[in-house]
Amino acid sequence: MRHSTRGAVDPFIVMDVMEAARAAEVAGRDIVHMEVGQPGTGAPAQARAALAKALEQPLGYTVALGLPALRDRIARHYGDWYDVDLDPARVVVTSGASGAFLLAFSALFDNDARVGLGLPCYPSYRQILKAVGLSPVEITTTAGGRYQPQPQDVAGLDGLIVASPANPTGTMLDADELRALSEACRAENAALISDEIYHGIGYDRRAVSALEVTDDVYVVNSFSKYFSMTGWRVGWMVVPPDHVRQVERLAQNMFICAPHASQALALAAMDCTEELNGHLAVYARNRSVLLDGLAQAGLTRIAPADGAFYVYADVSHITDDALALSQEILAEAGVAVTPGLDFDPHTGHHWLRFSYAQGAAAIAEGTARLVSFFEARR
Repeated sequence: MRHSTRGAVDPFIVMDVMEAARAAEVAGRDIVHMEVGQPGTGAPAQARAALAKALEQPLGYTVALGLPALRDRIARHYGDWYDVDLDPARVVVTSGASGAFLLAFSALFDNDARVGLGLPCYPSYRQILKAVGLSPVEITTTAGGRYQPQPQDVAGLDGLIVASPANPTGTMLDADELRALSEACRAENAALISDEIYHGIGYDRRAVSALEVTDDVYVVNSFSKYFSMTGWRVGWMVVPPDHVRQVERLAQNMFICAPHASQALALAAMDCTEELNGHLAVYARNRSVLLDGLAQAGLTRIAPADGAFYVYADVSHITDDALALSQEILAEAGVAVTPGLDFDPHTGHHWLRFSYAQGAAAIAEGTARLVSFFEARR
């Protein structure tokens, strides 16, 4: 039986790193996980208690767009965080951000549409675009542009994906930068998709939502990161009013609905501010520890880590093969880190991504091991 060409996508290297780390743990080694982009914490305790009560009743399908109460609460979230008056009818609850990207790409683009993304970026953008018959257009970004696409990059595109805070760099776009990209997309009649799944995880300034500067945008968010619900696979999307019905028809047929239990948990999690902000305080301390440690280790060329829970570091002065280096770090230091090839197939061999989403003790231990590893190589 033959394979489809749409299935010929690249592997997600971080998953291979996770498997190598798991095998090392099975063999009895103590591994510090700085490879995976997920919180070391679980869903908020108050939300789990609310879900336990909800499970006393049968949980069947919800409507395709999501629980009305959750859509209302998400709309209120935009007022609370961004001072945006959002109609809940524009909110679509999805099976994680991944489900949102499938819906967005299907709703916005015909086959072979050219969709731009700035390298380095979350690798599944490229692979999902390929899998649904679209053409990802890789945009080279620069340190001077804070590793984000620029308005002139939109020329000739049918769409543009931006992320703020970004994975793997952690860089953020301010209101003027988002407005300029939005205007460039409008001039090209190109769709703008704003990935905002790391909103809430910022340090020196808050993240700006694209909805603060335009309504002509698809905004994707998720309960995985700030809300600490990675395994529950629930997210949301905000779409223009005249796109709701098209997205609804696609959601009905592709997913039926996001998991009911996950939606119930998400609704309760949105009011667990004290616990969630406690996680943010841990990330802030971890970030400081890791940045100081990497500087001590001689890794000083890094992307501006404005938000999310990553540090993206240039290791070109050490190696031309970051994948091999990551394997050495795992073998010799017992720390799992991600090579940049996941995020940039052209220059990623010069970069490593370090996640500091685990607990404070783990990040302190992992950083100490990294310092020892790199100092030994000098």
